[in-house]
Amino acid sequence: MTTDVELRPQDAPSRVLPPLKNGDRLTQAEFLRRYHAMPSVSHAELIEGRVFTPSPVSAEHHGEPHFNLITWLGVYRSSTPGVVGGDNSTLQLDVDNAPQPDGYLRLTEQAGGQSRVVDGYIHGAPELIVEVAASTVSYDLHDKLNAYRRNGVKEYVVWRTEDVAIDWFLLLDGLYHRHSASSDGIYRSPVFPGLWLDPVALLSNDMSRVLQILQQGIADVSHQDFVTKLAFADGDAR
Repeated sequence: MTTDVELRPQDAPSRVLPPLKNGDRLTQAEFLRRYHAMPSVSHAELIEGRVFTPSPVSAEHHGEPHFNLITWLGVYRSSTPGVVGGDNSTLQLDVDNAPQPDGYLRLTEQAGGQSRVVDGYIHGAPELIVEVAASTVSYDLHDKLNAYRRNGVKEYVVWRTEDVAIDWFLLLDGLYHRHSASSDGIYRSPVFPGLWLDPVALLSNDMSRVLQILQQGIADVSHQDFVTKLAFADGDAR
């Protein structure tokens, strides 16, 4: 004689999630489920519904430029209360996009920022994102650019290492426009006053000059006014 055995939920076989593969088409929710299940994978992105798992990167064309950009952003952040930053953090933007940018700056919620941290992840778009790309053929200047534009990243800076060039985009009326350097050759951020960049110095790896120009920006009255404005916003939020 046989009897039926009722399977309890804990007895049911667990679902084995497929690994992330380059080119997979997934929603953000499914991408994050698979990403969490692969602790050995340290870098994967979902851009416009497609999974990207980058190949190993070189020191010359990615690692060292990345380090220099983060140094530049970090010094600015250390002098600007109400602004936070990071690198290689997964952003939850929309159903088709969970990028992991090389670096970013964002305003805190208390300072009026457009993103927030939920369960350890950033939801929404940081005000500024930087990426290190090989050349103009990189997805950083195509699919990823469109995703950042649509989700409201106000400034987007791309260092094309093989082309020895920097692209700085500013979001105006829903479209990215190239932000030009001033007559003295210095980029000045409209979103983060005092964030100044000498592109020639950065491209030539002259970090002493990069930080000298940044310190001039931090000492400028526009930065001082910005810090005061953020302090008032933080006080009002409390």
